Amino acid sequence: MTDPADSVPADPAPAPQHWHADVLASDGGVVRLRPITPADADELQRFHVALSERTRYLRYFGPYPRISPKDLYRTTHVDYRDRVGLVIVLGESIIAVGRYELLDRAGGRAAEVAFVVADGHQGRGLGSILLEHLAGAAAENGIDTFVAEVLAQNTVMVTVFREAGYQVERSRDGSVLHLEFAIDPSEALRSVRNARERATEARSVGNLLAPRAVAVIGATPSTGRVGGVVLANLLDGTFHGAVYPVNPDRRSVRGVHAYPTVRDIPDEVDLAVVAVPAAAISSVLDDCMAKGVKGLLVLSAGFSETGEDGRAAEADLVAAARGHGMRVVGPSALGIANTDPAVGLNATLATVLPGRGRIGFFCQSGPLGVAILAEAAARNLGLSTFVSAGNRADVSGNDLLQYWDTDPDTDVILLYLESFGNPRKFSRIARRVARNKPIVAVSPSRLAARGDSDGELDRAVVRDLFAQSGVVQAESISEMFDCVALLGYQPLPRGARPAIVGNSTALNWLTADAARSEGLTAVEPVDLGPQATPADYLTAVTAALSSPDTDAVIVIFAPPIPLPQTGYAEAIRAAVAAVPEAKPVLTTFASGDGIPDLLAVRGPGAAAVRGSIPSFPDPARAVRALARVQRYARWRDLPAASAPDGDTRPGAETGRPAGIDSERAVTLMGRWMSDPDGRWLADDETVALLACYGISVVDFRAAADIEAAVAAAEALGYPVAAKATNEGWRSRPDMSWVRLDLWRPEAVRQAYRDLVELCGDPLVHIQRMAPKGVGCVLRVQDDPAFGSVIEFGLSGPIIELLGDRAYRALPLSAEEAATLIDAPRAAPLLNGTPASPRVDKAALIDLTRRISALFDDLPEMRELSCEPVLASPESAAILYARARIGPQPSRFDIGPRRLG
Repeated sequence: MTDPADSVPADPAPAPQHWHADVLASDGGVVRLRPITPADADELQRFHVALSERTRYLRYFGPYPRISPKDLYRTTHVDYRDRVGLVIVLGESIIAVGRYELLDRAGGRAAEVAFVVADGHQGRGLGSILLEHLAGAAAENGIDTFVAEVLAQNTVMVTVFREAGYQVERSRDGSVLHLEFAIDPSEALRSVRNARERATEARSVGNLLAPRAVAVIGATPSTGRVGGVVLANLLDGTFHGAVYPVNPDRRSVRGVHAYPTVRDIPDEVDLAVVAVPAAAISSVLDDCMAKGVKGLLVLSAGFSETGEDGRAAEADLVAAARGHGMRVVGPSALGIANTDPAVGLNATLATVLPGRGRIGFFCQSGPLGVAILAEAAARNLGLSTFVSAGNRADVSGNDLLQYWDTDPDTDVILLYLESFGNPRKFSRIARRVARNKPIVAVSPSRLAARGDSDGELDRAVVRDLFAQSGVVQAESISEMFDCVALLGYQPLPRGARPAIVGNSTALNWLTADAARSEGLTAVEPVDLGPQATPADYLTAVTAALSSPDTDAVIVIFAPPIPLPQTGYAEAIRAAVAAVPEAKPVLTTFASGDGIPDLLAVRGPGAAAVRGSIPSFPDPARAVRALARVQRYARWRDLPAASAPDGDTRPGAETGRPAGIDSERAVTLMGRWMSDPDGRWLADDETVALLACYGISVVDFRAAADIEAAVAAAEALGYPVAAKATNEGWRSRPDMSWVRLDLWRPEAVRQAYRDLVELCGDPLVHIQRMAPKGVGCVLRVQDDPAFGSVIEFGLSGPIIELLGDRAYRALPLSAEEAATLIDAPRAAPLLNGTPASPRVDKAALIDLTRRISALFDDLPEMRELSCEPVLASPESAAILYARARIGPQPSRFDIGPRRLG
């Protein structure tokens, strides 16, 4: 008899911790996936026995009522390499199981894969989740092919494989289908993964924003307490679902029957609003998990904002909720709202909620959220949905972006961000969403990111990566609403040429100057004079809108004495209505009679609707809003390759640069990565690696004595430069460690003696002189939040002091590489000056794209510095480059789906 332990590790390796994941099912519910362990044997048998006869037949090709002891042992005792098992659990119950086992066959490493899902959870996409994560584990273990044997009548399983994004080869032997496919990541596979992620996260948020029944835990009649405020808002609003107060000390609250606990509510509960002290959360959570509540809105404070103990309690709360299928908004949340008349949800602490509109709004801070909502209401800016996530322990701005992307009732997205959960994912999602719906973000000067070593992201990096992703970044709350007033109600400008029409010469020219300082091309203002009538405005605004030389119109009304403004407002609206071509119109009414409400085209809830004309307190604010919106419109007009969805390789649509030998680069990297912690490459190693990507460093030789220096110069050809190699000297901006334009042997000898005496290091580099040019810097660093980020700027101590650098996340398309080179404030120097010719910017762009390809191909690359790069009319010559390699960080954003 064969022993059950045959081919089974007697002392199995520990299960990889990074294989644990919380994942969203297709219905938006959370499920927990983890490696199988020997302790799962009893629960696995229970799971198996509970399967229907048909499910067991389709999985095992026969009745198989119980798992045999041998198979049970073999399934739960795995080595997590050649044989892997994963389970999906809800609470403590297994609801799905998948496994792969290495096949003994020649030609690559292939494994047979199989999985089965509990009958009550079929149709939730759990098979697809298991397949994704099994493939991820297999790829880590060097397996390149999956094989599956499936009954032909098992159409559900066949569909899972077919729709996974793999290129599946099929063959048939009677009633059994043989499926085989490579598991290497591909664009099709990533596209499928991203589409599923988008759909499940949108569905998850939709479940929270459209509950059929809400329980308020900690409900009280006092509107001076959190539980009283949120209950009053739910009952006083137009919520179409059921509201259940939960209070063990009261039979009713505000005339509504109350229940001691959530468990006592006779009907299903979709959303539980928690308004009890943090110390009481544990028992409340137990009740919600037992009841099967689908989502938690935690208004209670006292968690991560209080320190380490609170942070641990918050992590426990989220882990327990997710483990039972729930998502969490909060803790310390202001609440959520949905103005859809079919829902009418106001589960917030806000005293004022804007009316119905087409703006989605996400924020974190509760007090600030109250102020922002009040400001939106005062400006008649209607909302579609609102979420204040507080500490953002689970539901984040990324989830809301996924929801609003698919929400037909949302046209513009507002974000107030105090921290990032997953910045790489934010960038990826925002690139896609912003192609169709503007995203306006405002954040404090300190923007934190979970996982960042110092808890703070560099402001300049965030600014540039926002711009790369198409996000309109506002500097203040007022500026955010100024941009929204334009984006939400007026068409996008087609260019950067605003016309200015007004009756104040001074304000007209101040507005024109402000437009030029913002990068707009303002035509000469139309001065109507202080005695202008409504008819004059009608004629002038109509002419400005009709002109082919204008892309927007800024209208200023500033009479010398207070005048009724209604006629002037009507004249502007009439001019807009008279011109068929849609151009944005912005106004400023600077009279003592108050600013008229030009957002007069109203929808339900007294909120403005598209076609309304925004009015700004002063023309400078109007100009700033127009400039930001114009930059967004310009980004959106770029080819779609500039905003890829997911990890699209650079130039996927336009082609990678020619002359790349990525296979040799991979071979070199495998040879150099013997040190598990990584290291800085030697100079010659860096040169060899860059050469694989068609990147050359100006030829140099290392010399350890004076005659070797002369010999190197003779070999390279005069003129040459001599450079110290000591890192402490190379970083000095005064160039004292370099001797240039050495034309003869004696000059080389003297330079060598000087450098050795100065630096104390006998090793000197002799390098061929490059063409004179503009010094530039190209660096790539592994940002802990955004991944590989490339930096470009001109070199020099003054520019370094000013921090004039531009940043982009890799990979780069051709268009993004071009915008990077033009982004620094000093970049116009590259276009030529009276003292210097125009440089070869195409060479700089090509160099940038080759560096992008290098980092895209080699995940072991941690840093690269090319400094200086001399940009001349003929080339972009790298004078020095250094690179650091190391193990690839764990980046779950590019692997199987998971919440994080």
